[in-house]
This record gives sequence, structure tokens and C-alpha cells, in this order.
Amino acid sequence: MKRSDQMKHCYTRILLTLVFLLGSLSVYILPLKAEETEVPDDYTLEQVVILSRHNIRAPLSTEGSAVDIATPHTWTEWSSNASELSLRGGTLETEMGQYFRKWLENREFIPENWRPQGEEVRFYANAKQRTIATSEYFGGGFLPVGNISIETHQEYDKMDPVFTPQLTFVNEAYAEDAEKQMQESLTDLSEEYALLSDVIDYTESKGYQSGELTDFRTDDTEFVLKENAEPGTKGSLRQATSISDALVLQYYEEPDAKKAAFGNDLTEEQWKDISEIKDAYVDVLYTTPLIAPNVAHPLLQEIQKELNHPGRKFTFLCGHDSNLASVMASLRTEEYELPGAIESDTPIGAKMVFEKYRDPAGKEYARVRLVYQSTEQLRTMPLLTPDNPPMSVTLRFADMEADEYGLVPLDRLEERFDEAIRRYDELKQEYGIVTTGAVPDTGVR
Repeated sequence: MKRSDQMKHCYTRILLTLVFLLGSLSVYILPLKAEETEVPDDYTLEQVVILSRHNIRAPLSTEGSAVDIATPHTWTEWSSNASELSLRGGTLETEMGQYFRKWLENREFIPENWRPQGEEVRFYANAKQRTIATSEYFGGGFLPVGNISIETHQEYDKMDPVFTPQLTFVNEAYAEDAEKQMQESLTDLSEEYALLSDVIDYTESKGYQSGELTDFRTDDTEFVLKENAEPGTKGSLRQATSISDALVLQYYEEPDAKKAAFGNDLTEEQWKDISEIKDAYVDVLYTTPLIAPNVAHPLLQEIQKELNHPGRKFTFLCGHDSNLASVMASLRTEEYELPGAIESDTPIGAKMVFEKYRDPAGKEYARVRLVYQSTEQLRTMPLLTPDNPPMSVTLRFADMEADEYGLVPLDRLEERFDEAIRRYDELKQEYGIVTTGAVPDTGVR
């Protein structure tokens, strides 16, 4: 072959290789582009209310727990105590705060170096370490010179009734119907259980070999519904959820993906399958039609009060995945997909963002989005900027038409809140329930 032909052949191979690589990369890059159809500039943003899930935390389990003895492998060494926000979680949340600051400055909603006055801003968190710390880190990024304070209503490390997804009314008939709905919403997790068992080498674990832990089954889930307690389960789903949760958190926290999977090379789809176990647990416990209005009631009231608080510009409420899941279910959001996430519904650190706008003619609108960091962003921690934003999915509501920007008339959203809050009393009436005590008042107006 002549040298000129060799060079042409070489260039052709290089070109084909580049085309292949770019085509392959697009498979990964395109889905990870944030879905961001921005509202026109001549619409004035007037208020923002955020309901946030805490960011990355250490697993809830400790040494010697069922999770600990479910694998012969050693879990990652965390930078925080069990259940507390990790150093990575704090860094990621600061970045989210910085992103929201730049976004709102660009919208001319706030000035640079904003120092809020009076009741313009409110930060309110559940009294657990991970929710308070998330609020502090977000606030530091969002208002670095704002001198914010985090409001809590309970003794430190105690659950606040507003953020506790508890059943405040239950009787035998209600429990029977609710359990039926929950059983019907259960999905077959046999393949996910098998994958989880293989990844952690479950049958080689101390817990399994001693008989303390047993095989994961799909037919042994029992529900426990009691007044003034969170919905609960017994059986494999509960056991596997704790392990699924710990493994997903380890994947976020541990830079070496293979090490995070105990020496396995897992695909993104396999990580989704592992996460699906805990996601299904949250769905079945907190989002069924009879459960969601019960457990979300005080938080729905809190969000509605914030949206109607005179003079309030920005609110940050920090709780848990169960809070976001039950609020969205109560407001009847339509199904959605989360590009770039292995958690299917409420990823770690996710934010339900309520935005109020006024158009040039003076008409009021609302948009509600779920803003979250992709798995890649969680693992690599790039700076979040308007040019490199977190992921964003506009939420749509059943029986509520939205325009091309995801905007709905504000009065329609207000009606939906009224319906969701009223549903709580309607259920009590339907089941002839007289509660022994009122839902705790937050004391905030």
C-alpha cells in the first residue's frame, strides 16, 4: 500500500472511531441534559418554596445490625455517624445552594449578596441532624452573607410531627382497605432481590449462615398500620430495603464504583434495579390513595401557608423522601421519569420547587419542578452553575392543563392544595373516625 493510501486509510479509521465514540457518548450525555424550558423573562418570579430531601447520609444501621451481618464484605467507612449527613452530602448541598443563588440572581429575583429583611426568608427543618445540616449547607451556598437561622420545633434529633409521615387516624375498616391498596401496589421484586443477594454475597454472610437472616421472598410482606405511627412492614421487603438503601448510599459516597459494589462491575440499569427495592418500599408505604393524604396532611398545610404568607419570598423546608413522595401523591402529580438518576422517584437531595409567577398582564401562574443532582453529579461533585445545572423535571398534575413552560394558573394549584387537605377530613368522615387528639399545630402562621 502506498504511503498516501496508508494515510487516507489511517484518517478514515480515525474519523470512523471519532464518529463511533461521539455516537456512544451521546447515549450517555443526551439523557443527562437538564430538562430546562425556562419561563420567559417578562414573567416576574414572585416567590419560591422548596420542599427538600436531605442530602447524602450514612446508612441508618450500625455495626452488628442486620445490614452489617448481611454480607461478608466490609461496608465503606463513613465520614459521619449513622443516619447523619456525610461530608460529601454537605459539599453537594452547598453546591445546590450556590446554583439556586445564581439562578435567582439571573432571574432578578434576588440581588447579589442578598441580605433578607424581616420575614422574606424562612428555613425550617425536621430536628434530625441530616435535615438541619442539609439546611445549613444549602443556606451557606444560597445566602453566604444572609445570616440565616434554621428553625426547628422539636428537641434536637427528635422527629417533628410536621415532617413525620405518621397516620393520625386509623380504625379497623380503614386499615383493612389501606392494606388492600398497599398489597395491590406491590411489585414483583424477585429479580431485584436476586441481584441484591448476588452483589452482597448474601448467602455467605454471617447473618444468613447463622439463620438470623433468611432468603428474600415476595410473599411475606405484612403491613402494620397504627395511629400516631408511620406505616410499617414486616418481612423481606423491609429487610431488603435497609440493605438496598445502604448499598445505594455507598455507591454515591465511594469514588471507586467497583469497590462500592463489593468487587462487582454493575451497569447503571443494575444500580437502578437495586435502588428499586427501597423505592418500591417508599411508594407502597406513603403514596397509596388512602395513605398519602393521612401522612402528608400537616406538611401540605405548612406548604400552603408558606405559599400564602404575606411578604415571604423564599422558603426552604427540609425533610425526607417520604415527605416528598406523600406530598406529590396527595397533590396527584402525574408519573414522571428522572434522567440520569438511579433512584426513580425522590433522589437523595431532591427538591420539590414551587415557583409563583406573574405575567405582563398581571395574571398569576405556578410551576412545580423536581430539581436533583444526577448520579454522575453526586459521585463526581462538579460545580453547579447555570451552564452546568442540576437535573430538572417539570411536574404535571392530573386533570390540570399546563402550558409549554409547565405553568398552571395559580388558583388551580391552590384548589389542588385545598382538595388534598380536605381529603384528610373526608377520609375520617368516610370511615367514621373520631380522633383522640388534634394534628399538632406548628405554631407558624
